[in-house]
Amino acid sequence: FPCDGSQFDYLINPGEIFQIGELEATAISTPGHTPACMSYLIGSSVFVGDSIFMPDFGTARCDFPGGSAKDLYTSAKKLVALPDETRVFVGHDYGPGGRAIAWETTIGAEKQSNIHIGDGISLDDFVKLRETRDSQLNLPGMIIPSIQINMRAGKLPYPSENGVSYLKTPINNFPGLK
Repeated sequence: FPCDGSQFDYLINPGEIFQIGELEATAISTPGHTPACMSYLIGSSVFVGDSIFMPDFGTARCDFPGGSAKDLYTSAKKLVALPDETRVFVGHDYGPGGRAIAWETTIGAEKQSNIHIGDGISLDDFVKLRETRDSQLNLPGMIIPSIQINMRAGKLPYPSENGVSYLKTPINNFPGLK
């Protein structure tokens, strides 16, 4: 399959301003979780996908293909440079400690309370924290099929000679897969 982006209808570039109906959105490159991660600033709200999470959960893992703790640190710092009152909508939440699932916070709350990027953590300390934490995580159970679908813009793999499309799962040693 193509790996040059041609499988997608349109690729949004970092810094690009585009319309969603009547709304103006600005693309903010926020790599780290993966190299292609993007956040979107719409008015006084930012949709951060898998970069920063609710303050009590911190930041996204960086051990996926092409992920980088250093890049995520830079991305997080870019996001927390937005005005404190900016509403932050996270991609998902884990409800640590039994807390109710949440989806919204503010840049001010992230600066003050984010357990990974608050308190002026240095790049070196963040990278150490993130890499240590990531090394203890198992791969999500659906990561292998998800990558195969996501890289094809949501389409199934091309059919084999028998006309059937297959998702392939490696059977040899794949670190973190259980």
